[in-house]
Amino acid sequence: MPFAPNFPVMLRTEDGVRIDAAHTPSRHTDVGIVMAHGFTGSWRDRTARRIVHVLSGYGGVVAFDFRGHGRSGGRTTVGDREILDVEAAVRHARVVGYSRIAVVGFSMGAAVAVRHAGLRGGVDAVVSVSGPARWYYRGTRPMRQVHWAIERPVGRWAARVAKHTRIARGPWDPIPMPPHEAAALIAPTPLLIVHGDADGFFPLEHAEQLYANAKEPKQLWVEPGYGHAESAATPELISRIGKWIVTNFS
Repeated sequence: MPFAPNFPVMLRTEDGVRIDAAHTPSRHTDVGIVMAHGFTGSWRDRTARRIVHVLSGYGGVVAFDFRGHGRSGGRTTVGDREILDVEAAVRHARVVGYSRIAVVGFSMGAAVAVRHAGLRGGVDAVVSVSGPARWYYRGTRPMRQVHWAIERPVGRWAARVAKHTRIARGPWDPIPMPPHEAAALIAPTPLLIVHGDADGFFPLEHAEQLYANAKEPKQLWVEPGYGHAESAATPELISRIGKWIVTNFS
């Protein structure tokens, strides 16, 4: 089945970074969905395009590359200033005419979606898929590899060459608010937390911490056998997320 057609867009953030994006219209003309990918991902990846295709059955989709990823400018701050990238995508969704906006984030994108909703607001629903609750987690081998890529010069070189991801040097200063604290600020905007019990990056305790800190309205879906983020998400799961969005907007 061919993917739904998309229209490339170049956005600009408040701090002047160019963001490569695409808009996929939908027959649901009042619902806009902003999709935020995971670390080293891109809206142009086949897994992301498959997710956009399913979500476009529930609303128009604005998908984008975070700063430092793909064809976007700048360097990634791995969850900090990326809230400005989401803000630019949300602003574009409003400009093209969507009156109700949901942000769906995966992994790093989930952390950014939660932080954006808590700190900036201006959205009508938030979905965190496979997201971390706190920073500096190294309890799994994949996350130790991620920290190697972020913290070591050779790791940043490897990420740039292999994944077209440019990572900012140096530690955060100051350390940004972690997702579990931002989750407490989202209400009364509805929050959906989706996490797999087979996630190899972030164990289920991250989803539970996000859920415990968030206020109503909130939901937690623990998905049996589901791994991590975009690559493991089935069309059925994405369809359920789309239905949750439109149900909260009805």
